[in-house]
Amino acid sequence: MGNTLCWSNSDSYRESDYVVVGIPDESHSHSIRKGTSSAPDRIRQISKERDVYVENGLESLAYTNLGPSQSKIFDLGNVSRRDIPQVFERIIRDDKIPITMGGDHSLTSLIIKTLGKKSKPLSLVYFDAHPDFVSSTVDFYGSVIYDCLPFLDMKSSVMIGIRSPEFEEIQNIKKYGINVFSPTDIQYSGLKQTLNEILSTLGKNIYISFDMDCIDPSFAPGVSVPVPLGLDPLTASILLQNIGKCGILGMDMMEVCPPFDIQDNTSHLASRMISEMLVSAKIHKKIPSI
Repeated sequence: MGNTLCWSNSDSYRESDYVVVGIPDESHSHSIRKGTSSAPDRIRQISKERDVYVENGLESLAYTNLGPSQSKIFDLGNVSRRDIPQVFERIIRDDKIPITMGGDHSLTSLIIKTLGKKSKPLSLVYFDAHPDFVSSTVDFYGSVIYDCLPFLDMKSSVMIGIRSPEFEEIQNIKKYGINVFSPTDIQYSGLKQTLNEILSTLGKNIYISFDMDCIDPSFAPGVSVPVPLGLDPLTASILLQNIGKCGILGMDMMEVCPPFDIQDNTSHLASRMISEMLVSAKIHKKIPSI
């Protein structure tokens, strides 16, 4: 299948539980840094370079501490932005769970709107340094939450890692009542208490959107808009694992920017974050219709 994510363990779309989709598009980004369109293929490549070992001519996959995934994972390859509705409608119709690699964060809006046609409201778990809750401008990487409002249950949604909100976004957070857990909040309250608060907030239809800039740039320098004082990877992975155990409708990994990475550490971390979710998540099938 060529360049596939190393965690892909199935050659059959029909038999798969999870479908990996790359969307190499950054057309709605306003970031000074460019290059997120190269992320899907770079993450795939680095996953095979860093987590697949060759011993005596045989390939051996390096699992997480939780072991191999019990689910069947198929890498569909890359699709264009304009094909998102068609591709994701098919994935949902076939009762599979999409795992998406972008690309800029505006892609999440199109995915959520497609999922929302089948099942809503969604409980959104939004890992990001920025709230992406601008309402004065729409249809770009900073207006994701506002653009998706009709499809979200804000009371059962959470933002994790927020530490760089604009004034307008602060107002919208208060207005719509979404729960925010900043890195400072997690440090003060402790990871276990924070996790319990998050899990008690979430509803049934969970979608995870993971912007790699939620991680501190000392660990993940290769992102579009790096912000200091972020989450550490271990904290983020523990949160992902436990949220995944609740069952999810989908997940995306956005805003990896390979041209600004250091020794591909961010691409590798993105791949590992995806794997942490895949090995812990239970299958949440049979999405209820509206």
